[in-house]
Amino acid sequence: MNCDKLCIMKKRYLAFIAIGIITAYFVYPEINSQLHTTTATATALSAGANYELSESAELSLAAVQYQREQAYSLSELTSGVTSEALFHATNPDAEVAAPRGISLVMVGDMLMHTKVLESGESEDGSYNFDHLFKYVGDEIAAADLALVNQETILGGSDIGLSSYPNFNSPFEVGDAEVAAGFDVILQATNHALDKGATGVTNDIDFWKTNYPDIAFLGINDSQDRKDNYIYTYTQDGITLSILNYTFGTNGISVPSSMPYAIDYLNEEKVVDDIKRAHEISDFVIVCPHWGTEYSLGVDSYQKHWTQIFLENDVDLVIGTHPHVIEPIEIVTDENDGDQMLVYYSLGNFVNGTESTSGTLADRLVGGIAQVRIGYDSDGNIGITEYDVEPIICHMGYGTDYTVYYLEDYTEELASQNRILVQDPSFNLPYCKELVKKVWGK
Repeated sequence: MNCDKLCIMKKRYLAFIAIGIITAYFVYPEINSQLHTTTATATALSAGANYELSESAELSLAAVQYQREQAYSLSELTSGVTSEALFHATNPDAEVAAPRGISLVMVGDMLMHTKVLESGESEDGSYNFDHLFKYVGDEIAAADLALVNQETILGGSDIGLSSYPNFNSPFEVGDAEVAAGFDVILQATNHALDKGATGVTNDIDFWKTNYPDIAFLGINDSQDRKDNYIYTYTQDGITLSILNYTFGTNGISVPSSMPYAIDYLNEEKVVDDIKRAHEISDFVIVCPHWGTEYSLGVDSYQKHWTQIFLENDVDLVIGTHPHVIEPIEIVTDENDGDQMLVYYSLGNFVNGTESTSGTLADRLVGGIAQVRIGYDSDGNIGITEYDVEPIICHMGYGTDYTVYYLEDYTEELASQNRILVQDPSFNLPYCKELVKKVWGK
């Protein structure tokens, strides 16, 4: 599997440059003689499809047309461009076909503390949380399949909204998730039973009534669903399955009236589900709610379950719960050489931690997992590329409470983050160093 992010946009940019070169070559013959004397290099690195362009090679087609004195080496340029890009260059009206397969993104914990709830409340008492996804929503909507870990139960306002330690969140959180483009809602968390059977029932009724096409995983309204339901998604001849489990529910027992309510990490049940998933799909994903809160490392419980997943041929694991980011690695089965990609924790997507002691900055750093499942050169199905995009939860006021890509976050924004009231040490360099330490980015 390729550890580098394939820069598809840069491929298309190279194709655009190629249009200009070919246009100059055929339309302006007087500069053809210069094509072997003034050059610009564009080297394609096959290990990650990263491209290095010289300054002159970054000129647009318009620059080529208006600045005829600039000449480029067609042979050097096209050596790094795919045949698909060259076809597009010579057929500018043709659409470039998207890579075959499934693009998947996932975000971490939607942890609806009081400050987050207040950010979505209007004067009339209604709620809207679209602002939480304002700056990252395009990526979520563009993915073929988008997953979110809904940490808190959506029991609705009628039973009383609440924050830590027993959460209950409004249905409008779900509305915002759907509007942002999420397809799969993961709900097997340690807070799933915070409002007992009523919370789970209200949550499920909300999804079934309002968004029957949206998949909710990890909670159940019947024994039949718990025993038999496996979510699948099919595209381009690839079928994948997604399974979701939690380590526990903070000591709260399942209601006697709903013994099937929660999908727990029970080895016998999990192994059986994985086997059934393999029977109906080509690719199996498990999203476990696991690990140690606020730990940047991988604990023994995670290692134990990672081995179980690996031995049962799971292809991808994306974890949640620690509320901070944890490593990403490829693990290999010593017996058969099979490999599995593991994101141990994506951290929080959004939160409003109410703690006032210790280092809190790491709770504002999260990530968006980015995975493409496709075909290799032999037609085998697997992960063809993967990455993670670091994000920052900006604790602003009102609808300024939102999430930014780390690369777009500024010193000015950091100086306005409300976390400074609780943790004065919060700053942008710390966040960047944390991402570098854990993810090497």
